Amino acid sequence: MNKRPVFRTALCDMLGVEYPVMLAGMGTAGGYTLTAAVSNAGGLGMLGATFLWPDELRAWIRKTRELTDKPFGVDILLPAAIPKDFDLGKLKEYIPPEHTAFVQKMAKDFGVEGARMKEWPISEEFGRSQFQVVKEEKVPFFALGLGTPDWLIPEAHEAGIKIVSLVGNVRSAARIKKMGADIIIAQGHDAGGHTGRIGTFALVPQVVDAVAPTPVVAAGGIADGRGLVAALALGAIGAWCGTAFLATHECFVDFIELGMLNKPTIEAYYRKLIESDEEEEQITRIYSGKTTRAFKNKLNEAWEKSGLKTLPMPLQSMLVSDLVQGMMEKGEAEYFPMFAGQVTGLIKKIRSTQEVMDDIIGGAVRIMQKKFPSEVTVKA
Repeated sequence: MNKRPVFRTALCDMLGVEYPVMLAGMGTAGGYTLTAAVSNAGGLGMLGATFLWPDELRAWIRKTRELTDKPFGVDILLPAAIPKDFDLGKLKEYIPPEHTAFVQKMAKDFGVEGARMKEWPISEEFGRSQFQVVKEEKVPFFALGLGTPDWLIPEAHEAGIKIVSLVGNVRSAARIKKMGADIIIAQGHDAGGHTGRIGTFALVPQVVDAVAPTPVVAAGGIADGRGLVAALALGAIGAWCGTAFLATHECFVDFIELGMLNKPTIEAYYRKLIESDEEEEQITRIYSGKTTRAFKNKLNEAWEKSGLKTLPMPLQSMLVSDLVQGMMEKGEAEYFPMFAGQVTGLIKKIRSTQEVMDDIIGGAVRIMQKKFPSEVTVKA
């Protein structure tokens, strides 16, 4: 049996893990199977729980624990900018009729009328209910994208939970530091899913300088050992990786049981990941109202041709969710959102999670032990 290489940073001690690699909490990809697999491979698995109701989240936390005895965390989206004047019980009434007409026409043209996506009641109340489960189940790490509410960090620390907050600029990082976040994820423009405007290489060192001594983990465009070593050189203490783990056998599968994905859609997603290069994705707001990076597709083309303005979150996701669900159920993969970062050109095949981790860590070790000593001359 081959001995696993040693590659440790301060992040490993903070998380109680073997390697400084965290799984990005991908809301329709990172189920309990992938979460446990990343933790078993030596990193920190993060359960993508954005769309999970409290009872589902509790069940998935327990299923994760059946598959691993290693540490893991829970990740959700909890936007800080939901318009305060919205009546959450009447959200659909805020959607303009021309937007509704566009979606209804597409649903009719494709024969997908009547499809219903799993409800996602995005609100602070829903986020609180998810966090309550995290507290009761004593999950040690809780990560948030798009915002960190004022009430969360004090309650988390009282319960012994470390807060991991994602940011896309220095201003947000400084604010999160003052609030007391334990780990700040500096996520660059290169990333898949919800992402910001600043490239990873520019963002990470500026965030590191702005929030020191709060630890920073780099995200966006990291899929192998080169990316991990680069993140450390920029001042981060580890990497937050999503796209690299999309291309694994353990990804996606648990969301079939929720009806959010099916096997043909997953197979189409895998083909996209393998066949696409770094220019196959684009930034769009069509799916949530926030900027997201996803593969180019025909639904996005149709939206852009319509000339309609994107609605604020959560109205935009409510507008298109049922249409997207119908397209998946009918097998119209070119109309289904497939989120991915700009590192897709590095993905050549679907592998196991362990193989991906071995590649990241093995590559980083080779760079540090062989490439740098042989190619870089340093004199004090």
